Amino acid sequence: MLTAVRGRLTALRQPVRAARIARGLWILWAVVVWNVVFDRVIVVAGRSFVAAAGRAAVERAPRPNMDDYMRPAVARGLWIASAAAGVVLVTGLASVRAASHR
Repeated sequence: MLTAVRGRLTALRQPVRAARIARGLWILWAVVVWNVVFDRVIVVAGRSFVAAAGRAAVERAPRPNMDDYMRPAVARGLWIASAAAGVVLVTGLASVRAASHR
């Protein structure tokens, strides 16, 4: 049993396989970054809408339209999240490539 575990760990340390695992982890990290950044932009827009709705209720003004807040946030979130994930992905894949050629 112990030799089987050692064999698997040794196989993971081979340069080709280690580079493949590193690339997969960087891709996963880029996906996580995309989701976190996009979610943050949407949450900030939602909070802005709720604050505006609260102000409108206090001032007895017409209620704001949610689409006026959320549609631009979706577009902005897509761009910002894609840029952040792209930076992580390019940096990670370039690092793996540089490290694997040494």
